[in-house]
Amino acid sequence: MNPQETKNVPKRNFQREMDKLLENMKNSGQVKKLFLHCCCAPCSSYVLEYLSNYFQITAFFYNPNIDTDEEYSYRQRELIRFIKEKNFENPVEIVCGDYRPEKFEDIAKGYEDCKEGGARCMRCFDLRLRETAKLAKEYNADFFATTLTVSPLKNAQAINAIGEKIGKEFEIEYLPSDFKKKNGYKRTIELSREFDLYRQNFCGCSYSKNQSEKND
Repeated sequence: MNPQETKNVPKRNFQREMDKLLENMKNSGQVKKLFLHCCCAPCSSYVLEYLSNYFQITAFFYNPNIDTDEEYSYRQRELIRFIKEKNFENPVEIVCGDYRPEKFEDIAKGYEDCKEGGARCMRCFDLRLRETAKLAKEYNADFFATTLTVSPLKNAQAINAIGEKIGKEFEIEYLPSDFKKKNGYKRTIELSREFDLYRQNFCGCSYSKNQSEKND
């Protein structure tokens, strides 16, 4: 999904769509299973807190875009620690994917010069959501989703379009979201302070890291 492709598509209120779905679930008394892609502990903090009121969640840490093994391990440990220390309404488990940076390098070839938020990022979202949907099926989850839309720097319209497309391919329902709304991003900052979470200043890949360093 290229950002240009979203220009002529009417914008949807994904937060409202999710709220309606969650309300219907609550009224039915159902607690369904959600397989949730988690990019890092800070972004996941609010999303897990919020969605655990409605789902049994398997948090999936899978981010081959992260530039070094050290950074990957650090973010993974922080997510594991947060899940252990935080009390949730319904159970939250965690599955950690293998660190396979070559998978990101393969999809980034030819897109090295793209701006942050451009085609390279769309391919990266597709990579991570595709693996999430695949495992969600294996874990017999009812839905899959991602924490990525909590970031003010991420294009929620594009992420949701990618998620819905992949959901149709794998025949599993994608949970629409725009977690930054309703003060979601603000809550990630509060929870990060409360649990002393490591807040990185770049998305994960070497390209975003270089851009962050240029902006400092």
